Amino acid sequence: MNTKRFESLTSRYSQLRVALVGDFCLDRYIEIDPMLSERSIETGLEVFNVARVRAQPGGCGTILNNLSALGAGIVFPVGFAGDDGEGYELVRALNQVDCVDMSHFFQSPDRRTFSYTKPLLIEKGGTPRELNRVDFKNWSSTPKQVEDRLVDSVCALAKQVDAFVLLEQVDEENTGVLTGAVIEEIDRICREQPELLVLADSRRGAERFPAVGLKINREEFARLSGNTANAPFKHLCGAVSRLAMERGQPMFVSLSDGGIVGAEPGLEAEHVPCLPVQGEIDVVGAGDAVMANLTLALAAGAKLNEAMRIAMAAASIVIHQLGTTGVAKPEGIRSLVCAH
Repeated sequence: MNTKRFESLTSRYSQLRVALVGDFCLDRYIEIDPMLSERSIETGLEVFNVARVRAQPGGCGTILNNLSALGAGIVFPVGFAGDDGEGYELVRALNQVDCVDMSHFFQSPDRRTFSYTKPLLIEKGGTPRELNRVDFKNWSSTPKQVEDRLVDSVCALAKQVDAFVLLEQVDEENTGVLTGAVIEEIDRICREQPELLVLADSRRGAERFPAVGLKINREEFARLSGNTANAPFKHLCGAVSRLAMERGQPMFVSLSDGGIVGAEPGLEAEHVPCLPVQGEIDVVGAGDAVMANLTLALAAGAKLNEAMRIAMAAASIVIHQLGTTGVAKPEGIRSLVCAH
């Protein structure tokens, strides 16, 4: 891809409107200085003293940060937070994102804010080391009154946006944003607006999603297609093409350090490898960067191979940002895409 083509695509990003539907969480990083450690008088156990606390949106919020870094026009978060301290922090952080319209995001006293607390041991001259994470989740089903508000928002945005991004981050079915009723509404929208770009990803697998575009990993694809996760590469590509044809939507399968395979209905699958890795890496957030870049590139009119190349360049940038969930900006992506 030459620079002119890249600039032509990314210049359209500012005109795009995206609905981001799914589980938003708060990523809180607690930086611990081991030089300040002491012993508890009461228990005799080592006490970790916190030198710094920082927080940023995670889950769907990571995709939002990437969309913002890419220069998206307007992004509508569709989701909820709890009526708690973490919810206050999350809403405040979301409101600070340049491209955000918060009219479809709300706090509910019936839900807890989904949050990850990540203690980081910061040793002088060393790489931050993550200790055991502390999670806050909802273990009960999303209440109907919350679900109804989500359905109404999805319905209202269907005619207003250029693309939907769906991300299910929760482990227990129907405890987050993408409940059965919300997915049914998305299915209805897809049938009525088949030209609308809808890309979905779920840590629980994609079996319950309707005929939308998917960005999934190799293991998830194996469950969906009936193939084995270690199927030969040629067989994998054939299966990706068949599933894209059956669903009538683009299909993307992440191969971790093997890059990404993608197919559009009626066309053969294409493969884009990862870019070379330099030094230590952290893969957290790479999948979210891929999702954001695929969405904007395709919505801007990129061909499948172009979108995947842009996404792989973004992932390469993100994995080299240690101790945080990073983002990639167009200027950094351009330097990689147009050089290979």
